[in-house]
Amino acid sequence: MDSAQSSSPLSTLPGLRIPVGISACLMGLEVRHDKGHKHSRYCTEVLSSYFEFRSLCPEMGAGMPAPRKAMHLVEPAQAEQEPGSEALRLLTTDGERDCTALMQDFIDRTLPSLAPLRGYILMAKSPSCGMERIRVYNAAGNVQRRDASGLFAAALAERYPLMPLEEEGRLNDATLRENFIERVFLYDDWCQMVERGLTAQQLIAFHSRHKFQLLAHCQKTYRELGPMLADMKARPLADIAGDYIQAVMTAMKKRVSRGAHVNTLQHLAGFLRQDLGEADRALINEQIDAYLREEVPLVVPMTLLRGALRKTDQPYLAQQRYLSPYPDPLGLRNRV
Repeated sequence: MDSAQSSSPLSTLPGLRIPVGISACLMGLEVRHDKGHKHSRYCTEVLSSYFEFRSLCPEMGAGMPAPRKAMHLVEPAQAEQEPGSEALRLLTTDGERDCTALMQDFIDRTLPSLAPLRGYILMAKSPSCGMERIRVYNAAGNVQRRDASGLFAAALAERYPLMPLEEEGRLNDATLRENFIERVFLYDDWCQMVERGLTAQQLIAFHSRHKFQLLAHCQKTYRELGPMLADMKARPLADIAGDYIQAVMTAMKKRVSRGAHVNTLQHLAGFLRQDLGEADRALINEQIDAYLREEVPLVVPMTLLRGALRKTDQPYLAQQRYLSPYPDPLGLRNRV
């Protein structure tokens, strides 16, 4: 078992990498059933500069060797299901071995140690790690449906519903990639705040710096959260915070449309209207319009707004994470 399976908490102090889980095969480890791997160079050569990866292979962690027989998910007939047992079983494709108990034991042992993680990158199509669209077979070996999650992935999502999860293959989509990484950095900010000790003042400050991100992702949630935080004495702070971050992380999953970005950019530009000259205002508006027409990427009007902000005294705008939700070298807004 590799050293990344240590359960020691990882610090996320400023300047240190963010702890993120990852399927071990994506790190180039030969842990797949055929003793192969699915090395993701984007993860190991780009994201590893910002993420402290903790690699896990549920099947190897459950005590299965590599190589091993391929496995799939099977849904027993109703009459064959034992009371209290998991509906889906993890069986070798030849039907000779049921590995469900081994996997469940690994899940039970491992999930508590994953609390420090701020996100997780999973291997698609895996009966243990696949997030969605996993095939489920019947006892005769025929595909019954294609809507399941791998056993480990399903348990991870249930145990940590706020944690951003994504499949490696979906990171090839520029919009999904940007969305996942933005969520990881926001969730890390939240976790650091909670670890320091949650206060009403810190919760308001968190909301203030992520306000325009919420506006871009979901106007409805953006409008609802202000009133939720308006009376911090109405309910226990922990209850308000729990409802708040659940709403935030749900909203952040939504893809930001080009029109929603334009609306947010125009809101930001409106704050700067009185502090900028006519030429600067015109250039910003021209590039926002060019972005709407798909002539330039988001980074162009965003860079102009950031430059304009340096010419003004706008501390409220300067703190907005929408302008810099993650490190610039990732270049994610060059492609959306």
